[in-house]
Amino acid sequence: MATLIGIVSAFGLVGLAVFMGGGLLFFFNLQAFLIVVGGTLGATLIHYPVRDLLPVFRRLMRVFFSSGDTGDATVEKLTAMAQKARRDGVLSLEKMIPKETDPFLAEGLQLAVDGVEPAIIREIMLSGLEASGERHEAGAEIFATMGSYAPALGMVGTLIGLIQMLQNLHDPDAIGPGMAVALLTTFYGALLSNLVFLPLAGKLRALDRQEAREKQMLVDGLVSLARGEHPRVLAWRMRAHRQPSLKSLAGKSDEK
Repeated sequence: MATLIGIVSAFGLVGLAVFMGGGLLFFFNLQAFLIVVGGTLGATLIHYPVRDLLPVFRRLMRVFFSSGDTGDATVEKLTAMAQKARRDGVLSLEKMIPKETDPFLAEGLQLAVDGVEPAIIREIMLSGLEASGERHEAGAEIFATMGSYAPALGMVGTLIGLIQMLQNLHDPDAIGPGMAVALLTTFYGALLSNLVFLPLAGKLRALDRQEAREKQMLVDGLVSLARGEHPRVLAWRMRAHRQPSLKSLAGKSDEK
């Protein structure tokens, strides 16, 4: 919702300001648009291999269709599993693994059911989390790179427009279109960079940080489950990721 509101408000207010200043048609120039958009896409294709670009579009869907904060639901799910394991044994959770939609959780449950040591479970899952974080950061990096290319291509378009204008100083009718290309390419580059590419990179990084926190919390819950700890202890360990103040209180009590 925040993403949609941001897009509508940003482009809407800029468009309104442009309209109030004389009309939207004055700010549309196909040549300037092709220079900035085509140049940015081309530079991005040169910068990254295609195999790195294709997953970005799947990651982009998270910006608009992210499920949001699922931490509380995760705590409740793991607590219920811990209660079942405490009552019926850890092996009773094996039937739940094929039904689990989260591959990360399913992998951790399988390790716990197989009797893997809690310390090894933590090591394996944190390694997977680190690799996942690197892949996610690559998506945000691509949009950040596009955000740096767009203004640069806008300056290239400005130079093209100025050259065209200077070559036609003898023709007053050609000065206007050349100046329009020169100014509008800079405008398009700044607009795309600051209202599209850089905000998308920032949003992806924010979502990745949220996902990393939730998976760190999940790792602690699975390790607690593998140790056979009380479900309340498991819930406390997981909620400590969501309430930093509890960690500080716990540290003070340990010192005492």
